[in-house]
Parts: sequence; structure tokens; C-alpha cells
Amino acid sequence: MLRILTIHDIHNLIGIARESPRKRKIFRLHEHYEPVQRMINALVPGTYIMPHKHETPDKVELFSILVGRCAVLRFADNGSIKEVVVLDEKGTNRIVDIAPRTYHSLIPLEPCAVLEIIQGPYDVLTHKQMAPWAPAEDSPHADDYRMYLESLVQKWR
Repeated sequence: MLRILTIHDIHNLIGIARESPRKRKIFRLHEHYEPVQRMINALVPGTYIMPHKHETPDKVELFSILVGRCAVLRFADNGSIKEVVVLDEKGTNRIVDIAPRTYHSLIPLEPCAVLEIIQGPYDVLTHKQMAPWAPAEDSPHADDYRMYLESLVQKWR
């Protein structure tokens, strides 16, 4: 079996993300029990992805830009930003491979879609460990922190 996603499908997914309260939408290509998780992650400006890492078990995660632009942030264990990489469908950076135990987050710089691949199987209890220094997604401080990160990305570039 071949599963095909067109550019039209990806733009529709971005449209759904625009209408979503979380400002993002995932199209899952895998089942949770599979050893390789594959998904299209559509993101629009205003979404907040809490910094997190994948360990216990260690997992490698890969993002490849399909449409638009986004920044991938790598954090030190204390929360300071160590690196910012802009993935841009028209630029030179197209893929970021994130090592296990690396705090990271994504910030869409414009509506975008990324192919996300991560080791599975998925277990809600162990999939990711949230950064203790970052506000939770549902925190009243999340939006301020997101805007702070966005301002740092602008200065970094």
C-alpha cells in the first residue's frame, strides 16, 4: 500500500491548524504501537510547544520542513537557548535531527508543516519529559513565555 499526501492535503491541514485552539494539527501516518512514529505537524504562529526532551527511553527525533518556515530551538538544561535553526522550504536548512536528552521546541515563523519522525512505540507516560523551567501549555504564563521565545528567535537570526 502507498499512502500519498499532496500539497493540497498539507495546505488543508494548515487551515485546520489555523482554526484549532492550539494553533496546530497533527496528521498521524503511524499507529501508536509502531516502532517508528511518522506524522505531519502543521503549525501556525501563536502556537506554544512546551520545551521537552525524549529520554527514558532515549529517542531520536527528526523534523523536515515541507511548507513554510519554523525555528527549532535547542535549550541547555537550565533553559537558556543554545541554538536556533530556521527550517525554510525555500532556504538551505531543511532537516534537523535531534539527539535524545536534548530539550527542544518549535516556533512557526509563518504557517508551516513539518514531517516529524521519532522512535516509538508511543507511550503517553514516557514519550517526553517537559522542561521544569518552562510553563505548561495551559498555564496563564504560557503565552508570555511563547512571545519571549519568539523575541529571542528574532534576535538570534
